Amino acid sequence: MKINEVETLVGITKKNIRFYEEQGLLSPRRNAENGYRDYGEADVDALRRIKLLRKLGLPIGEIRLMQNGTHTVGDGMRRHLVTLERERRDLEQAVTLCTELQGEDIPVSKLDAEAILARMEEMERNGASFQNKHTGDVRTRYIAPVAVTLIMVTLMLALSALVIWAYRVSPADAPPFWFLLLIVGIFAAIAAGVVLALSQRINEIRKGEIDDAKHY
Repeated sequence: MKINEVETLVGITKKNIRFYEEQGLLSPRRNAENGYRDYGEADVDALRRIKLLRKLGLPIGEIRLMQNGTHTVGDGMRRHLVTLERERRDLEQAVTLCTELQGEDIPVSKLDAEAILARMEEMERNGASFQNKHTGDVRTRYIAPVAVTLIMVTLMLALSALVIWAYRVSPADAPPFWFLLLIVGIFAAIAAGVVLALSQRINEIRKGEIDDAKHY
């Protein structure tokens, strides 16, 4: 089967399927003639099991342990129930606090955030855990591709400047001018390619490629 057929059968996107392949949860064979992935019934069954476990909230690592036989389904569920119980206690405490704040018929500018945060910190010292949505406000996934792009573009500009400088210092000993232009053009093309790759990667992040996969 092709990936489009599997997508229809299992009800998850191609991005999901490729994500699980990248994570080592799925290993379809390759068609010897064209090199394309060729999914079988075993792959479809595996994807349905993965979808089920992901909908229950199990992490990728736990599913991997089940697949390789390190953990049984029961082992995985026992471990996951501990996490769910902890999350339920945390959610109950958050609900209690939000319910109390519901009675505060005041503008947000009048909210005593310092006192409430102090109370929450005390609850956290006693084992509670709040969602801390602000920790996800900074898109750390952008940092690595942007940093690599800046390094590569800077390097290409430096090499181009070095070539031009060397030509100007000793033009008599330098290669022909057309060769200089060729070298500088290659460096510029590499820099442009890196910038294009960054643009494509940012678009992928914005589309939530990984986040979409983690829904299942």
